[in-house]
Amino acid sequence: MVKVSLGTLDKRSASGAKRPQYRKKRKFELGRQPAMTKLGAKRIRTVRTRGGNTKYRALRLESGNYAWGSENVTKKTRIIGVVYNASNNELVRTNTLVKGSIIQIDAAPFKQWYESHYAVPVVKKGAKAKEAADAAAAEADKKRSNHATRELEARKKEAKIEPAIEGQFQAGRLYAAISSRPGQSGRCDGYILEGKELEFYLRRLRATKSKHAA
Repeated sequence: MVKVSLGTLDKRSASGAKRPQYRKKRKFELGRQPAMTKLGAKRIRTVRTRGGNTKYRALRLESGNYAWGSENVTKKTRIIGVVYNASNNELVRTNTLVKGSIIQIDAAPFKQWYESHYAVPVVKKGAKAKEAADAAAAEADKKRSNHATRELEARKKEAKIEPAIEGQFQAGRLYAAISSRPGQSGRCDGYILEGKELEFYLRRLRATKSKHAA
């Protein structure tokens, strides 16, 4: 059974001692049932809270705003599924969206932005490379002013993606982390995993797969 209380009186101290019960429960200590937001067509309920304020309880969500930190860009994209949750594997199996979950999102909005911004293909090898190269070439051939052309050439020199993310673009799915609280704000926003953090979660995913295979 899920404990629904936000009070500290029923919590034990650091040493494990039980705290004395010197008063009854208070209204301001109440907790509520967890939202357990699932993947599906958007469904949000409002909850009146203390002080007449409102919380937005997302019951189902299918998209969110995700930031690509190294490129300083944010796009709204579709959520494909939950792949890892440090606290509970059941949340992965049931595709439950909670803060801190590692999910896969649709790479298309970021791919389109990258190829438009840098006029170079995001995927440089594989079956989709030719298609991406054609799209980038078409973008590069657009009529532009001299200033815009110089700016684009300068951008091309900085167009670098780490290999792990390039491989994800090739598959059409990016790994991301949820940083908002869907059961509180009604939003499922986050950021794309990069660098050391991406390496860590890729290791965890590999370990989980090998464990289940065995």
